[in-house]
Amino acid sequence: MTQRVGLPLPEVQAPITVQIRGILGHLQPAMRRVGEFIVENSERVASMTISDLANQCHTSETTVVRFCRELGVRGYAQLRVALATEVGSRSLEDAKAEASGDISDGDDLASVVEKIAYTDARSVIDTAQALSIPELAAVVERILVADRIDIYGVGASGIVGLDLQQKLHRIGLISFALSDIHQALASASLLTEKSVVIGISHSGTTTDTIEMLARARENGATVVAITNSPRSPLAEIADHVLTTAARETPFRAGATGSRLAQLTVVDCLFVGVAQSNYSQSIEALETTRNAVRNRHITKQKSPRK
Repeated sequence: MTQRVGLPLPEVQAPITVQIRGILGHLQPAMRRVGEFIVENSERVASMTISDLANQCHTSETTVVRFCRELGVRGYAQLRVALATEVGSRSLEDAKAEASGDISDGDDLASVVEKIAYTDARSVIDTAQALSIPELAAVVERILVADRIDIYGVGASGIVGLDLQQKLHRIGLISFALSDIHQALASASLLTEKSVVIGISHSGTTTDTIEMLARARENGATVVAITNSPRSPLAEIADHVLTTAARETPFRAGATGSRLAQLTVVDCLFVGVAQSNYSQSIEALETTRNAVRNRHITKQKSPRK
């Protein structure tokens, strides 16, 4: 496949609360309380003093300053500006939906549908904002010249891996989706410097997926992580990290929001690869579509009376 050469791609900064959610799992307890309070009360915090925030989180002003540094902002004033900017960009409908919180036992079915739709839609939108375009472009370029692509993930992430494998296979790329650790380790042991391996894990702490990627890295393969946690062990061993921003809640933790966010990244990655060799990709998709066309039931015309 031919590679495209273009202008440098701009890096788009994700909303500050999306960045905070991405690091929560790796913060010390006191700083995590600060982060959780900000995510849940971003509008309030935008107008709070540092001492007020520290008191609300039962911690010290020093801890709030340390949290800001951990987040990568210069200080609390910059954090407030970022929060105010994000709050100001929200629509009234978004604000109402976000304030409604998680699904409760008293919600009627209409409210459940509304909350699920909002949370899932926000996971997709936030992921698009969090996704690094330069990192995505770098992964696309590596896939275009790879001899094969291994995709590792377990549970719901394994399902996403199968989706990516099917997409790549349909445009003629040699790819394998593996969730069994024995099969994955055996496959990873055959990879080379020409290979690409993609590990998918929402938390970035799934030991099986980490071990799969580590084995592939030992053999020189380019390692890509798709994860909601850019500071996770999975991300640390990757050459490239594609970050999701799933809005998971206690009632729906684990599979729903994370899966949709991961599928968003997978779609962007696949289309980036396919578009880079547009004519061949369209031809391959049409060929594979025609191969299964007669496996669908077609509506028969009713005989005239």
